[in-house]
Amino acid sequence: MYVGQSETNLHDLFMQARRNAPCVLFFDEIDALGRRRAHLSSDVMRTTVNQLLLELDGVEHGNEGVFALAATNHPWDVDPALRRPGRFDRMLLVLPPDVEAREAIFRTHLADRPVAGIDLGRLARRSDGYSGADIAHVCDSAAEKALIDSARSGEVRMIEMRDLEAALAEVRPSLRPWFETARNVVTFANTSGDYDDLRDYMRRQRLL
Repeated sequence: MYVGQSETNLHDLFMQARRNAPCVLFFDEIDALGRRRAHLSSDVMRTTVNQLLLELDGVEHGNEGVFALAATNHPWDVDPALRRPGRFDRMLLVLPPDVEAREAIFRTHLADRPVAGIDLGRLARRSDGYSGADIAHVCDSAAEKALIDSARSGEVRMIEMRDLEAALAEVRPSLRPWFETARNVVTFANTSGDYDDLRDYMRRQRLL
């Protein structure tokens, strides 16, 4: 809200982590906080990235016992300085869920819902290319379909396979647009080899 407030918040966060070490700090969507400074038009955001770099280095206060982890769907948008040794210097590729993982995700999102006659294996096989968030959306949509049908008929019923299959037909996988962006990165911007694992996966899946 105010100039300098983000930097203060970051400093306070790290100080709290230091006081409670050993501690893990996890930054989701790190590209939103640590975007490439060359792509930022705002000096305010540049100083926020600078503050994050300063805190990660721990020059003034030390970061003994403080472990910083981050996640992003757009690693190519993260400022290169954040990837240097002692900062976020190791990158792990998290692949889309395979069939076993998709079955587990369906099981998790349907566990506390009234269901009947659900074939998790069939759902897992039919959802190739879906992310975990896509599957969660499918389960939410199926629950909504069952609820609307119950309201119309005046008779409460369980969530059934027909609801989930109808939801699968409506919810499109969200990964394809991401892979289209990734294709350009691994083809034209992988001079450092950071995305070799992603390139190899895309080749195996015939996405490249």
